[in-house]
Amino acid sequence: MSEKKLGLVPLIALVIGSMIGSGAFNLAGDMALGANAGAIILGWIITGIGIIALALVFENLTMRKPELEGGIYSYAKEGFGSFLGFTSAWGYWLSAWLGNIAYATLVFASIGYFFPVFEGGQNIASIIGASVALWLVHYLVVRGVHSAAFINTITTIAKIVPICLFIICALFAFNAGTFSADFWGADHFSWSIVGDQVKSTMLVTLWVFIGVEGAVVMSERAQKKSDVGKATILGLLSVLIVYILISLLSQGIMSREELANLPNPAMAYVMERIVGKWGAAFINIGLIISVFGAWLSWTMFAAELPYVTAQDKVFPKWLAKENENKAPVNSLLLTNGLVQLFLITLLFTEKAYNFMFSLASSAILIPYMLCAFYQLKLTLTKETYDNNPKGWLKDLIVGLIASIYSVWMVYAAGLDYLVLTMLLYAPGIILYEWTKKENNVTTPDTAFDKGLMVVFVVLAVYALYGLISGNIAI
Repeated sequence: MSEKKLGLVPLIALVIGSMIGSGAFNLAGDMALGANAGAIILGWIITGIGIIALALVFENLTMRKPELEGGIYSYAKEGFGSFLGFTSAWGYWLSAWLGNIAYATLVFASIGYFFPVFEGGQNIASIIGASVALWLVHYLVVRGVHSAAFINTITTIAKIVPICLFIICALFAFNAGTFSADFWGADHFSWSIVGDQVKSTMLVTLWVFIGVEGAVVMSERAQKKSDVGKATILGLLSVLIVYILISLLSQGIMSREELANLPNPAMAYVMERIVGKWGAAFINIGLIISVFGAWLSWTMFAAELPYVTAQDKVFPKWLAKENENKAPVNSLLLTNGLVQLFLITLLFTEKAYNFMFSLASSAILIPYMLCAFYQLKLTLTKETYDNNPKGWLKDLIVGLIASIYSVWMVYAAGLDYLVLTMLLYAPGIILYEWTKKENNVTTPDTAFDKGLMVVFVVLAVYALYGLISGNIAI
């Protein structure tokens, strides 16, 4: 019996379901930390244009280069050589497991609403609880929990229903006066003030869209290939509208200062202001179920990345080991071992959730940027366009917008987060050289690659010095 193909509406639902994650529940507080309502609107406009361009890049590369089946790192490898291919895979993996630490913080902050011993999500009790949950998830995956269909159904309901209820309640409770008060954070619009506010929103908005490349994964299951692009754009626009409503409606319920000082998850406490404690409890329960499901899914995904890349001889071959249940045991152990190690850092940073999602967002910037650059390279060299020039100009414009957006994101993220991620990128050089030796690759590194390695190490040393001296705070 042939597999049933998906039409446009089911494809849109898949895109929306895969995009809305835990970040939505803390969006109002995260945005308010550095920006007023006017700057948040500008931030969403920039993000909307940039993230749609990135989604179109992933779709186009899937269509133009169907033979590159190794994930987004294969585009970097094909376009810019083996070292940047490895770097892209490494950064993507870093982002995946760093995001799991953010999940751990947020879920125990939510549990803390019911059990004060976990209050804040980053104390000793929360770290112990998160560690137990981490190794329980590890055990489930090692035992061969591969099918997440049922779990995904439950977690999708758990996140969509509370978010929809919040938006409906917030629409009725919205106060235009509260929203317009201190709209720009100044008496009048001034880019010197508003520009910094807009920059502060960038890592937040990227975090809630991480996984946008997954929108094209279902292309093989589509009735019509053309529906994939439509579903990507319509799904993205729907999610963008939901995120905009969450962040802006909240500014009409509470002042920016109140929102910025809310505990995690901010949505629960805004809901409590609107309808009382039952609303906060409802949001927190939905988040706990949603994040535990996402934690399981992303643990499988984070462990799958080194496993697949090891099979492609991009990572060391010992990461390709499976157990009798077909679970990637070595990759899973390395991934969750690092998560466990980094859970300890929750004790040393004031806002652990924000720090971890910012690191996860910074880590994925390089893989996303390299994909945008590869799209631009294909159009400029006209590779794959000789026999099929249709859409060349559109693809060129999309590649240019995505490239500008990704470069802007690196700038907006700030030097501190860039150099902190280099502390994680730099050790990857050792793994890269190890893998080359293991596979008897005798081709010497290019001067460009060696230069990049030096830059990574220098920035990592600078980050280490900054942490020790106190010039960089976590």
